[in-house]
Amino acid sequence: MKTRIISAAVATVLAIIVLALHKTFVFPLAVGLIAAVGVFELLRAANCRQFPAPTAISVGYAFLYFFCDFAKAPAMMHYALKGIFALAIAICFFMAHEKMNFYHVAFMAASCMLVPAALGSLVRINEMKYGIFLVVLTLACAWFADSGAYFAGSFLGQHKLCPSISPKKTVEGVVGGAAANAVIALIFCLVYDKLMKDGAVGFNYIMIFLAGVVTSVVGLAGDLTASLIKRQCGIKDYGNLMPGHGGVMDRFDSVLFVAPFMYFLIRTGWLF
Repeated sequence: MKTRIISAAVATVLAIIVLALHKTFVFPLAVGLIAAVGVFELLRAANCRQFPAPTAISVGYAFLYFFCDFAKAPAMMHYALKGIFALAIAICFFMAHEKMNFYHVAFMAASCMLVPAALGSLVRINEMKYGIFLVVLTLACAWFADSGAYFAGSFLGQHKLCPSISPKKTVEGVVGGAAANAVIALIFCLVYDKLMKDGAVGFNYIMIFLAGVVTSVVGLAGDLTASLIKRQCGIKDYGNLMPGHGGVMDRFDSVLFVAPFMYFLIRTGWLF
């Protein structure tokens, strides 16, 4: 428990520093590092690490994806980066085809397309009006639902949700997590709106409430997907970067699904 608390405290301090420097290169750099480590953890879980070259290429692509964003590179640069990545992986496949099969190639490609693009939503949200608050709101919607589900499930849980994937999750926990998420999202927005001069932001509080409910389910999908991959790969955690909490993928599995969804809601003007 002591180790868990210490690692959580260190992660919190680092997160505050990154958020405080959200208008500098530090924010996209931090998200890029998280994406790169996340891709590495996925490839290690799927036993792709036995192929060092394509693993390094995949991790490098995940990080360079954010460098292009930070450098405000034209869309053509992103397409060029994707093309170079695909060509490099194909060459590695040709050279190691006796040991490397299509499963490895497909998993590398999927990981490199999903993780950077999903976490890239945080960078794009940060560039919007009220960006840093919306980033915090997005992370809160991803993480507080899990905490709410844990406490609700601990006290009220009776019906298992999907025991073969995640034995501790219950139907009651999911309902409690959705309710907690909706209330927390409302509180976040009410407090922020008050700080910004009452009504200045113009939040649609009905949609904020509904977003809290829906993002809890979206985040659960991310959580269960990551859990299913771990079970099929025969591992307990993706890593030990945060002692007591696991790796990046253990902490950001729900964020990978919630961040793009929140970006869509904000971009289309549904929240305010």
